[in-house]
Amino acid sequence: MSTKPKAILINGLLTTAALTAAFPLLWMLSVSLMPAGASTQLPPPLLPSEPTLAHYQHLFSQGGLTRAFGNSLLLATLATLLSVAFNTLAGYAFAKLRFRGRERLFALLLGALVIPGQVGMLPLFLMLKQMGLVNTWAGVLLPGLASIFGIFLVRQYARGIPDELLEAARMDGAGEARIFVTVVLPLLKPVLVTLAVFAFLGSWNDFMWPLIVLTDGDLHTLPVLLAALSREHVQDVELMMAGAVITVLPVLLLFLALQRYYMQGLLMGAVK
Repeated sequence: MSTKPKAILINGLLTTAALTAAFPLLWMLSVSLMPAGASTQLPPPLLPSEPTLAHYQHLFSQGGLTRAFGNSLLLATLATLLSVAFNTLAGYAFAKLRFRGRERLFALLLGALVIPGQVGMLPLFLMLKQMGLVNTWAGVLLPGLASIFGIFLVRQYARGIPDELLEAARMDGAGEARIFVTVVLPLLKPVLVTLAVFAFLGSWNDFMWPLIVLTDGDLHTLPVLLAALSREHVQDVELMMAGAVITVLPVLLLFLALQRYYMQGLLMGAVK
């Protein structure tokens, strides 16, 4: 097979795969613009005959979506900043700083990856209850301050920083804090963006932990609110699709905006 037909075939297959993957998202957007009950017809329509924004208006005006959206945005932003800070410090320490028991401690952390997160939810909840952090945003944020995967990702990337560069900075009289801020952080930019995307997505999409910790409806995040609305409007498919669009759109735009840094950090950090 010559080069041109082969390229056409490969591009055609990739285009087909991309459209197949994107079809559920596009149909979700289409259904959210349909009048109530239109999507339940047989056969279901692909495009709205009379596009309407009524479902979005209902969610923001009567469904409490504005407050839940703000809660999710605030929590996801704080979780991202805290997670990037703690994971970066820990990952750099495991990669470049020498201290007693470093390798054994890191091996212990990797071993903890096999433990499902659900196993620790009950003891973690009891600990937070004793600390008076149940039904607070601090209770939601505290378990996500650092993650084993985040530490591993930063460590693998930071190991590629030449030791000679750090030693030269030390010989010039720079302290460890200054070396970390002025030398290490700029070199870690791709993996930091990758880590930030992971942290934001994880916090934004988290449903189980906020549902357990937050009992006050005014503190509920977007996934928790949509789950509650789905029980009240089980037949309103178009309304639920509008809520799903609002939930997916911010993280989709974030991923597309940071895709270049995300892929660079993931490949250069994890493959090493």
